[in-house]
Amino acid sequence: MANVVDLICYPVKGCAGASTSDALLTPAGLAHDRSFMVISENGIFRTQRRHPRLALIRPAIGTDGTRLTLDAAHGADGTGRFGTLCLDVTTSAPRRDVDLFGTAFQGIDQGDEAAAWLSEFLGAPSRLVRVPPEHNRITDGLTPGPSGYADSSAVHLLSRASLALLNQRLAERGAAILPMNRFRPNIVVDSHEDHDHDSGGDPAALPHAEDRARRISLGGAELGYAKLAVRCAVTLVEQETGARRGPEPLRTLAAYRRAASGGVVFGAKFSVITPGKLSVGDEVVIQEWGDADL
Repeated sequence: MANVVDLICYPVKGCAGASTSDALLTPAGLAHDRSFMVISENGIFRTQRRHPRLALIRPAIGTDGTRLTLDAAHGADGTGRFGTLCLDVTTSAPRRDVDLFGTAFQGIDQGDEAAAWLSEFLGAPSRLVRVPPEHNRITDGLTPGPSGYADSSAVHLLSRASLALLNQRLAERGAAILPMNRFRPNIVVDSHEDHDHDSGGDPAALPHAEDRARRISLGGAELGYAKLAVRCAVTLVEQETGARRGPEPLRTLAAYRRAASGGVVFGAKFSVITPGKLSVGDEVVIQEWGDADL
């Protein structure tokens, strides 16, 4: 039997996530997940691919979404404490054009104080925007669905079994094993069975079972498979320090996790079929299986 072992929300795209024991799963993913985004002065979204120090910003948002706190543990020189910024979230400010992977959307600018704080910390002119209430983005995949500012689908799910197999292969290469936060999932699942890809037990306990899960029920919610999670240079960023530590895991993943359509994949993306409450400990039931897109 598989269970939810961690729930992680990333209120600001590209910044640190926060684990929680309970979360509301909305049609667009975990409540407040990727509902804010850091952008350049030209509206292009900022990412750890070019600004790895985003990992050092720890956002916190109230349940009602009206108050956002940004905390940075390291100063612009990499030492000391940068400080904390508390913002009253606005949904009535003028909209501005934003660019997410070349697609135009709208964002609600959160003001000059947030812009100054982020610009100083990142060392580049930046602004903070929020998803507008009228945001109507539908992502593609086998199961399309709404999403905020996430890279693609609303929910990223990853199993501990998949990470255990990757870490086994990293160790065989003499490379350091990696924590789960390198991959920034929303939902982490685990099984009581051994993580042995040759075992004949529960198929949900096998590494990369999420690749084949087409419909999942967990807690009071239901997910539909969208696509495999294509990995990028963000996986090279050490989340605790905001420093790039290449070439792993991409080098090892490339040896056994190349998708038929191209790209290195690890974990899977899902759309929300039925919203509901999720809790750590919830049983994960695979209602429908399919073939892996590898």
